[in-house]
Amino acid sequence: MRDRPYTLLSCSVSIDGYIAGVASRLLLSNDADFDRVDAVRASCDAILVGAATVRIDNPRLLVRSRARRDERTARGLAPSPMKVTVTRRAELDARADFFTTGDAEKLVYCASPRVPAARTKLEPLATVVDGGATVAMRRLSTDLADRGVQRLMVEGGGKVHTQFLTDDLVDELQLVVSPMFVGDSQAPRFVRDGRFPWNSARRAKLAEVRQIGDVVLLRYALSPRFQDG
Repeated sequence: MRDRPYTLLSCSVSIDGYIAGVASRLLLSNDADFDRVDAVRASCDAILVGAATVRIDNPRLLVRSRARRDERTARGLAPSPMKVTVTRRAELDARADFFTTGDAEKLVYCASPRVPAARTKLEPLATVVDGGATVAMRRLSTDLADRGVQRLMVEGGGKVHTQFLTDDLVDELQLVVSPMFVGDSQAPRFVRDGRFPWNSARRAKLAEVRQIGDVVLLRYALSPRFQDG
């Protein structure tokens, strides 16, 4: 068994690199690209988002297409992938769509000091996993592999993106650029400050460029494990 899942990071950004407005979510993509992302979700064993994304965006993280859900069911899988989130303070609402929609398993990786509070609040809706004093993405990835996750999709937000990328845990980056500007430095960006493995001395490999309506998909191969197709 591999020591971690094949990890695909998926994100939509404005031309100036933002993933949302200051106080609201932005629809940065279009219907055709949403359908593409749905197909990617259906191909994965688990989808991971940060706790802030659960609080702010209230995502359902479900496969939308009935045909794709049926295809997964025919293979003996849940209609949608496992849902995973990461939290330090356990400030999560058990009524959020993350917990109340879909039949797939839900995992919450929580920093050790807040595990008892998280279990009181969230179980039996989700399994709360003690992630250590500080939840490390490499340890989390190893645990997911041990649970049978072979293909992981990471969907944000910026802090989670930064942690996975700076730890060199991403095999593939799917970055969609939307034809708009946000123009506010207080808005959340794709990543935060960090020491990234890709720089002027080690450039990321661009594997595909695809126009999808008015957005463009950039696929980067970030490790030798990159799977083309």
